Amino acid sequence: MNQQQVLKQVKQDNVHFVQLQFTDIFGIVKTVTIPVQHLPDCLQYGTWFDGSSIEGFARISESDMFLKPDITTYAVIPWLAVEEGQTCRFICDVHKPDGTPFEGDPRYILKRVLQEAEALGYEYNVGPELEFFLFHRNNNSGPVPHDQAGYFDFSTDLAYEVRRDMTKALEHFGIEVEASHHEVAVGQHEIDFRYAHALKTADSATTLRFVLKAVAQQHNLYATFMPKPIAGINGSGMHVHQSFFDRKTKKNSFYDPKDQYRLSKIAYSFIAGQLAHVKAMSAILSPTVNSYKRLVPGFEAPVYISWARINRSALIRIPQYSEGKYQATRAELRCPDPSCNLYLAFAVMLKTGLDGIKRKLPAPPPVEEDVYHFDDAKLAKLKIDTLPDSLDSALKELKGDKVVQEALGEHTFRSFIEAKTKEWDEYRLQVSNWELEKYLQIY
Repeated sequence: MNQQQVLKQVKQDNVHFVQLQFTDIFGIVKTVTIPVQHLPDCLQYGTWFDGSSIEGFARISESDMFLKPDITTYAVIPWLAVEEGQTCRFICDVHKPDGTPFEGDPRYILKRVLQEAEALGYEYNVGPELEFFLFHRNNNSGPVPHDQAGYFDFSTDLAYEVRRDMTKALEHFGIEVEASHHEVAVGQHEIDFRYAHALKTADSATTLRFVLKAVAQQHNLYATFMPKPIAGINGSGMHVHQSFFDRKTKKNSFYDPKDQYRLSKIAYSFIAGQLAHVKAMSAILSPTVNSYKRLVPGFEAPVYISWARINRSALIRIPQYSEGKYQATRAELRCPDPSCNLYLAFAVMLKTGLDGIKRKLPAPPPVEEDVYHFDDAKLAKLKIDTLPDSLDSALKELKGDKVVQEALGEHTFRSFIEAKTKEWDEYRLQVSNWELEKYLQIY
């Protein structure tokens, strides 16, 4: 749709208010709401806001910024409908006063890396699988799971209707859900949508998070994408399926029928690039203190830096596909979690893969055994390293990786390090209940 068509659609949908959405460096959706009569002016010139109030954006002395809506992201928000009229949303790009893109806008950061791939003739497609928990609201004793079901359970799955309503709500935003099911842990679920170009997918996945939270609230529940909300059970991950397509031929650039794994040299180098930089990427892909409570052996969380064809304990896996459907050839990165900023995550994943392609890095041999059962001697023999075991360690890796820093840009790299270092310091200064129970009386 062009601007005139969008304005016509807005009128047909009886829209009275417009939400202008964007994200901070943490991936949290921020919103400016304007009356619909100001939309034509906003589409033409943008809407100004104070960037100094947004985490990782601007200093007070350079705070003026404006939002320009991406008209392809227009959607009516179903749960905000009232008799007087509807509310719609647009995802926006952030601009500086001179009209240039703001270098710290996560959406712009992803666009910039995508342009680098496009210049080489590739289109980057991704399909994330976001896991989440549903908990009862208003409980002072900690998180209480909504049900006691397990993986793919039906009779004990109390959230079927909740996921159905979530799917219907997502359809209002143009998100094509392919499957939904109960996950391994009690109260844990997953809703998968169709893969697409990385920018569209980042928009959709960011939308999915706030849609699921809103629908859960309507059922007197709350949805959380916190990686490890309950100790001792599986945490929530976000496996990301990635593929490269040739922009001219529209064929899958990861596929080679002559290779034993049906992988092209480009695919091998892409995998090698991500493995080479994954320690530094961890700060972006697993960005919270809590993320590293999930990234431990024994709970289906990949911590060993390796790749495989069928082995689900590997960091990167090459999923099976039906014979003849070579377009489905893809590499699944299994370490990210759903608390990350989707735009930054896809940007660094793509940038590191491109680094492998440009340098023609060879991938290490695949590891098809269950790495969780390897002892230290075997890990050392096979030269299998591990991911950082804390946010602090991940930030140190990020500080030493120029490729990941280049993907983020100087502004966002500095802002991210500053914000996450503060988060780590706040955490390490806390005295937990575990420490009190363990040490208070015996020392």
